[in-house]
Amino acid sequence: MRTTITIADDVYAEMERMRREEGLGPSEALNTLARRGMARSARVDYVFEPVAFDMGYRIDVTNVGEVLDLLDQEDA
Repeated sequence: MRTTITIADDVYAEMERMRREEGLGPSEALNTLARRGMARSARVDYVFEPVAFDMGYRIDVTNVGEVLDLLDQEDA
């Protein structure tokens, strides 16, 4: 596909560096940069792993709705 785009100065500078170092044409360099960006955004850098420990509760607090109902009963 052929189109006209405006390229930011920092992107253009990186594209030119790639052209010089890797001998790529402008379209190849721009496509390579775009693909790298897409691959990076699709990667998961951090996976949350919850940590559970006994807090000494004498009631089951795993169901939030039940806990809220219990707290409402105590207020009445």
